[in-house]
Amino acid sequence: MQRYLARRLLITIPILFGITVMSYLIMSLTPGDPVRMLISPGMSAADVEIQRKALGLDQPVYIRYVKWLNELLHGNLGYSFNTGAPVARRVGERVLPTLKLTLTALFLSYLIAIPVGVLVASRRYTWFDYVATFSAFLGISLPTFFLGLAGIYIFALRLRWLPVGGTMTLGGDGGFVDGLLHLILPASVLAVAGAGALTRYVRSSMLEVLGQDYVRTARAKGLVEAIVLRKHALRNALIPVVTLAGLQLPAVLAGAVITEQVFEWPGMGRLTIEAINQRDYPVLMGITLITALLVLAGNLLADLTYSIVDPRIRYE
Repeated sequence: MQRYLARRLLITIPILFGITVMSYLIMSLTPGDPVRMLISPGMSAADVEIQRKALGLDQPVYIRYVKWLNELLHGNLGYSFNTGAPVARRVGERVLPTLKLTLTALFLSYLIAIPVGVLVASRRYTWFDYVATFSAFLGISLPTFFLGLAGIYIFALRLRWLPVGGTMTLGGDGGFVDGLLHLILPASVLAVAGAGALTRYVRSSMLEVLGQDYVRTARAKGLVEAIVLRKHALRNALIPVVTLAGLQLPAVLAGAVITEQVFEWPGMGRLTIEAINQRDYPVLMGITLITALLVLAGNLLADLTYSIVDPRIRYE
């Protein structure tokens, strides 16, 4: 296990290097000038050039990247073009809200998808199968911003069950219940698309397992169907589903960009939109790096979970 972890960590280094190189190059080629975002009325052309030199934007792209990489190796993510604040502090303030939102959404996705997928597979071609399949495709097809706006209109404006957005009530006590109420709607919206895809995947995996000889043998022995599904089929069906867990995290993080904007959730997704609008390249690079680390960590965790779901799998 230790050798496997060491190999995975070594592989992470060139992956992160490639991600940062491509991201820095794409940002540099994107139309727009960060200095123009900082110009105030009355600034002369000379003042603009001074500002450009102060930000290091007068240098070639490769020199800027090497300097950024050197600072990164010394534990410094740089400073925001817009506010001058350390990028580590700006991004660090947004990581926890994003993790709270995305992990809750992932939990809800699996909480819905696994039991529904199992039931659909065991009741194939029934009305329940058709309704669940239609709902799954509907959840996959509808864009996140539409679900968010629909959720706000129904549950916040019409029924008044949940708050419109934010993380806590303005002037409230900021307690656990208040935070939970603010989390329910954005997390549920973010979980819908993931739950739809996972339900289809669990259904397909369960149908494949239910056709295996050992499942037919268990049924022939007279075991109750619930025991057959839970003890003999589900565990084996979850092995490919675990693979999808590592792939779900990037999708949920991408969906969080829109969801956080719709619900005014102060996470990395909303900061990404702000940084793009302001051409704040250091902040964007910091977000890209943290997101890449989260995705790689999620994939590693999914791989390690294999050995729990299937004891036959061992990493040497």
